[in-house]
Amino acid sequence: MKKTILVIAIVFFGFKGFAQVTSAIATVSPVLFEEDQSITITFKLTNPITTDLYLWAWAKDANNIDIGTPNNGAWSSSSPTSKLTQTGSSTYTYTLTPSLYYNTTGISRIAFLAKTVNGAAKSADSKFFEVGAFQVTLVTPTVANTNQIIDSGTGFTVEASNTGGNANYVLNANGTEINISTDVASYSFPLTNIIENTFYSLTISQGTKVVVKKFSVIINAIPINENQPPNTEDGVNYSSSDPTKVTLVLNAPFKDFVYVAGSFNNWNPTANYLMKKDPTTGKFWIVIEDLTPEQVYTFQYWVVDNTDRPANSPALVKTADPFSTLVLNNYDDPEIKILGVYPNLPDYPAGQDRDVTVVQTGTNTFRSYNWLNTFAPFVKPAKEKLIVYEALVRDFDVNKTYQDLIDRMDYFKGLNINAIELMPVMEFEGNESWGYNTTYHLALDKRYGPPAKLKELVDLCHQNGIAVILDVALNHVYGRSPIERMWMVDTDNDGWSNGGVTAENPYANQTARHSYSVGTDLNHQSVLTQYYVNRTQKQWIEEYRIDGFRWDLTKGFTQNCPYINTGNPTTDGNNQQSCTNSTQADRVKVLKEYVDYSWSLDPNHYAIFEHLGGSNEEQQWANYRIAEGKGVMMWSEQFSPYTQLIEGNGGNKNISGMLNTNKGFTGRRVIGYPESHDKDRLMFQARQYGASAEIKSLAGALKRMASIAAISTPIPGPKMLWQFAELGWDSSIYTCPDGSVNDESNTKPGDCKLATKHIKQWTENWMEVPERKALYDTYARINALKINEPVFNGSVTVNSGNFTPSIYIFDTSITDVNAIKNIVILSNFSTASQDITGNFPYAGTWYNLMDDSPFEVLVTTDKVSIESGGFRMFGNKPSTLSTTNFDSLGQVQLHPNPSSNYFTLNVNTNKVQVFSVTGQLVKAFSKKSKENQFEISDLKNGVYLVKVTDENNRIKTMRFIKQ
Repeated sequence: MKKTILVIAIVFFGFKGFAQVTSAIATVSPVLFEEDQSITITFKLTNPITTDLYLWAWAKDANNIDIGTPNNGAWSSSSPTSKLTQTGSSTYTYTLTPSLYYNTTGISRIAFLAKTVNGAAKSADSKFFEVGAFQVTLVTPTVANTNQIIDSGTGFTVEASNTGGNANYVLNANGTEINISTDVASYSFPLTNIIENTFYSLTISQGTKVVVKKFSVIINAIPINENQPPNTEDGVNYSSSDPTKVTLVLNAPFKDFVYVAGSFNNWNPTANYLMKKDPTTGKFWIVIEDLTPEQVYTFQYWVVDNTDRPANSPALVKTADPFSTLVLNNYDDPEIKILGVYPNLPDYPAGQDRDVTVVQTGTNTFRSYNWLNTFAPFVKPAKEKLIVYEALVRDFDVNKTYQDLIDRMDYFKGLNINAIELMPVMEFEGNESWGYNTTYHLALDKRYGPPAKLKELVDLCHQNGIAVILDVALNHVYGRSPIERMWMVDTDNDGWSNGGVTAENPYANQTARHSYSVGTDLNHQSVLTQYYVNRTQKQWIEEYRIDGFRWDLTKGFTQNCPYINTGNPTTDGNNQQSCTNSTQADRVKVLKEYVDYSWSLDPNHYAIFEHLGGSNEEQQWANYRIAEGKGVMMWSEQFSPYTQLIEGNGGNKNISGMLNTNKGFTGRRVIGYPESHDKDRLMFQARQYGASAEIKSLAGALKRMASIAAISTPIPGPKMLWQFAELGWDSSIYTCPDGSVNDESNTKPGDCKLATKHIKQWTENWMEVPERKALYDTYARINALKINEPVFNGSVTVNSGNFTPSIYIFDTSITDVNAIKNIVILSNFSTASQDITGNFPYAGTWYNLMDDSPFEVLVTTDKVSIESGGFRMFGNKPSTLSTTNFDSLGQVQLHPNPSSNYFTLNVNTNKVQVFSVTGQLVKAFSKKSKENQFEISDLKNGVYLVKVTDENNRIKTMRFIKQ
């Protein structure tokens, strides 16, 4: 998104947003210039900035269409060639020739901003500077009002002037020439009896110099009152019986009328495309007919407010549908097409601007996917047994796509996690983002791949016993969202909000009603907002089969905590913060209603709140409908104590918050985690601030990371790990694209928290680094124990607060004499070896659960010698993981191997599954005797994994070659 204003502000990311720190003015010299002429851009800052700044530029052609800017580089990594020259303590300059910098000709207007190399800090945008010494001024209509709204049959006079003396003027209406004036200094022509929406272009020429000015006329209209068709809802409604039509429904309170412009009417809507209005609901609607099934169409709403309009609110707003499931835009899509990450992405319609909604009727639409039939519907893992893997698609692998995760399914399976939580994947601004700057909550962002790929990922996860959870940011929207645009304040008339929203906005607040403001704050007491949120839930649960939501920033769901200005910013800010962090009844109520709706769609849906608040409020959600097996899970961030432990430093080392029994929750409803996307890497903390050289070494930090896993994951209740903790990611999350580290405490403006990270774990093949692979294996073993051994859901005692925390887990209800009933976990995070008292429940033979080796305990107070950074995990019995599989026994054989048509097995089976090497189920067989053949002639040649479950439900996996 681009905004165009003269005064610009250098800003940096705060809480997933921006905060102003100083200001600057951008100028261009010379003032009048041609596209092939050298110009100098100057930024004059109010206060000095101690960092390098880079130029970010964009341009438009005569049709007001964006022109590519290859010299910009990526937002998160500016091109070195665009570095500004510092000519004074507060002055930066850049010299360029437009046609060379933009690598094109036909440039009409250019604009700029200044930014840090990583994009964490940026200015607001400059005004547009007109290109060409020959300049034309459109007097009537003015540039600020190029969309004239008039009554049918009336008109006005078109007036223009230029800087170069006599010129030729040609006026066109809908592509047809209607007037010519030659060799005149200024232009005037009356338009009369206009009865339909009309596009006008005024071409002014003087020799070889040509300027085109465009404007449009919208006929003032009164919509027909008529009930909207039954069983239709806001957005695009496809007909189940007629693929040649769709019904569009838009709820736009306080607006007078709405036209629909699209590829089906050549973007010039006649009166036939004026939306009707339901007299009861006030919603606008229209049926679009005569569509060709499977053909891609695009459209926008032209939303008009011509009466009693708030100050600085546009009379006409062109916007996509707020309930779009696929949107195209002329800002992000060109890069997506170049990258090829979204095959067959429809082209953005030529000559248009702003977002457009995609419509495609028929069966083989962009929404379709053939879900693989499995033996039974996916059964979600129990909440208490969840091991959630938090992943950011952008920073997971080199291509930054869902296919990357699909291709690494064996990695997830090997790690033994049972849930993946994806950071926001809904349509967000830009292509390089954490995703919290959401604009369309029902649409999938295109950067990571098409809908079918996310569905394939979900399908594949389910086939492998892994639930998929989405991180959803429903506290706010950003500037491209129709929820903001339709009621925006646009003081400079450039079609983008630069003053928030008007008081008429039925979804959003003019100012945030809580202290954690980002984007445009949504009003969750509004019926329209509640409807929007529930439609969002329905889309992802039903269309994508998502198993749960992690609700971002739930503290923002209150209306009770506005900023009250008494003249003391510190006190006023503290008062708002205190209000936001205290229990708010409206927030409790609406969030219960939201999870009620998700459970109405999926009774076993996971609800997770990132509240990080007081126990009184969290209790009400965690205990809500708990007797039905529901209840909300709460995030519990434990970064501080685990940081002190891995560093071997003083400070808080109490890890009991990982269980949070003091909050009064019924059952285990705390998702504890030592690190997440919002906190730095424990490995970085150890290597940067460790209390000894051994701790700061890679091997030493990795060893301690294994011990972190041992004293976090086994604690009863759901747990989470942030991607690549299991491989010992040791770069700070504040690492910039150039490798430097710039965090929130740095004197430079703009930390690099949100910057794109290098994918070292794959480019450097960390799985082949023995120490890192050992950490992965430790996580995998602990995860498997947690999921498969019933005792890890038992009672627990956590002793912590020092460098030798210990955990005791027991379950006396277990009756199986061969099962583990007692767990003793000891650890040593001090800088030297320690003899630690085990406090075993009883003497006898215990087993090191990491390898099931025996350990004799003579007396319960026996000491266990543990090296610095090490841990021990003992069970009173060896793990059943050693006996549930029969891979090591060798009695199961597959023959012939390789084979082209079939294979046989020498045991009776309950189930046989054939997987690709990436973990995708490609063929399955139900119960068969050992005399049966397994037909595989339809498989492509290659290597497969055959998973055999015998009559006793023992499992063996074997490699098989299809030739």
